[in-house]
Formats: sequence, structure tokens, C-alpha cells
Amino acid sequence: MSEVALLTIFVLSIFVGFEVVSKVSTVLHTPLMSGANAIHGVVLVGAILVTGSSESALTLVLGLLAIVLATVNLVGGFVVTDRMLEMFKVKAPRKDAS
Repeated sequence: MSEVALLTIFVLSIFVGFEVVSKVSTVLHTPLMSGANAIHGVVLVGAILVTGSSESALTLVLGLLAIVLATVNLVGGFVVTDRMLEMFKVKAPRKDAS
């Protein structure tokens, strides 16, 4: 594939991803985040594989950018899921120091 075609696919995927995520209701966003972590892992592995087989500087830079963004997205998903699960833990009653 030519670099122009790869860049076109990259830009179109940004727009599609933004539209898909922006249409998700705020109430559903956090529960869906935990299920989407597996998808983010697949995206990260794909970005690593594509970057590893890059033949030009542009594809290498775009691949490294994809790896960084996919990693941030994956880690952020786990952080949000952990915070969500913390809300449902039963808290021990505090003892007053009186």
C-alpha cells in the first residue's frame, strides 16, 4: 500500500473513532470501557506488528504514535475500570476517636 493510502485510512479511522465514541451515552461509557480493554489490547498488538514491518520513516512515526496512543487508551481503560469497581466495594465503618 502506498503511504498516501495508509495516511488516508489513518485519518478516516480517527474521524470514525471520534464519531463512535462521542455517540455513547455517558451512563454507558464506564461499563463499556471495561469490556473494550480487550479490543484496545488487540489494537496495541496490531500497531506493534505494523510498526515492526514499516519500510519508511512516515509509517514508522505513525506506527509509534499509534503504539503510544493505544497504550494510553489501554492503561486509561484499566484505571477507569478500577475506579468504577472501587465505588461498589463495601466500606468498613470508621471508629470515632472520642
